[in-house]
Amino acid sequence: MVTTTFASGGDSKKKKKMLASLGRRWTRLSTRNLKPTWKLLNGRGVSGGAVTIAKERVDAVVIGAGVVGLAVARELSLRGREVLILDAASSFGTVTSSRNSEVIHAGIYYPPNSLKAKFCVRGRELLYRYCSEHGIAHRKIGKLVVATGSSEIPKLDLLMHLGTLNGVSDLRMLEGFEAMRMEPELRCVKALLSPESGIVDTHSFMLSLVGQAENSHATFSYNTVVLSGRVEEEKMHLFVAETGSFESRCEGVVAELELIPNLVVNSAGLGAQALAKRFHGLGHRFIPSSHYARGCYFTLSGAKSPPFDKLVYPIPEEGGLGVHVTVDLNGLVKFGPDVEWIECRDDTSSFLNKFDYGVNPQRAEKFYPEIRKYYPDLKDGSLEPGYSGIRPKLSGPKQHPVDFIIQGEETHGVPGLVNLFGIESPGLTSSLAIAEHIANKFL
Repeated sequence: MVTTTFASGGDSKKKKKMLASLGRRWTRLSTRNLKPTWKLLNGRGVSGGAVTIAKERVDAVVIGAGVVGLAVARELSLRGREVLILDAASSFGTVTSSRNSEVIHAGIYYPPNSLKAKFCVRGRELLYRYCSEHGIAHRKIGKLVVATGSSEIPKLDLLMHLGTLNGVSDLRMLEGFEAMRMEPELRCVKALLSPESGIVDTHSFMLSLVGQAENSHATFSYNTVVLSGRVEEEKMHLFVAETGSFESRCEGVVAELELIPNLVVNSAGLGAQALAKRFHGLGHRFIPSSHYARGCYFTLSGAKSPPFDKLVYPIPEEGGLGVHVTVDLNGLVKFGPDVEWIECRDDTSSFLNKFDYGVNPQRAEKFYPEIRKYYPDLKDGSLEPGYSGIRPKLSGPKQHPVDFIIQGEETHGVPGLVNLFGIESPGLTSSLAIAEHIANKFL
């Protein structure tokens, strides 16, 4: 349970009335227990005067209930920490975690010794084990990364080299005829076979993480937004309110609760940088720039059976892994995602996930020629709009890819604060490894 403390005095009856359940109802102290309230004005916390506010001392707060935040919350709670998970949405995993390919990556794309490489390889091992032990639907179906022209073969060789350096086992280079024997609908001149790649039911995985965290006495508070934070007495104080009140009155909204945690993990995904800018006492030089790449998916219609048994990926492109084909556990064939760089209007938009996730049917015109490079028999009119997701990237167009950033006190100097920036692909695969790393390093 979260322990409630007060700014001054108060009898036991008043204490019993306070915050019986975070996320279900908010209550205020009587005017006998006055404490300055913090308001959000132009993104800064300022003293608001005589409106009362409750204070909560908590052990660990995880901000963001995506797959990484859930994995962190589970790991911390299993290690005996009292954990409170806050999310501005009405449930878990409503943003990036529910808008991806649901692929378990092997670890072949990332520079050796990078966090992406280390966490992908370790996370894949942990994820397969977790799914087997907890009955989470998954299949290790393997992947073919294909070169459709001779000019792409050197890039395929590089991926083979990177994967080997990263410790990915059983990689094998195939001649075109060998790959096409495996997948008769495929056309390529060479292919890299990755047997360790697979697919997973992401929702069931997240639901299991929630259950394990709750069984270890973690508390979830949805519809709860962190307005701001400030460093006081070597702790990050968090000022929170209900999401609805923040959406209706972004400027001047009154904090309804002050949390005083020992550990704060900022796992807010698309809004991680916007949130960090609201932490007064955290130098802005430690907050990387934000870039957003929307990716659309189209589904295959009219096919009697999936054209491929394995995942099929082209050579990676700038900002993504190319328009690839995946088959989910229900047999639905998906193509995507593409890469569309988008602008975010302001920090509040990313903070509350005010992005456009619509899929323009006309984007299919660009999908057909890309897919037909490796699947020439794709029929006209067979692609239907599916869904889209947005990558929380740290590099923009024409820039070199940037690694995950996991930033603690040793970097920014704020005790008990851990920022997670740029957790895009392979974030799902890496989630349990990231959680393990945070628990080992920052507890």
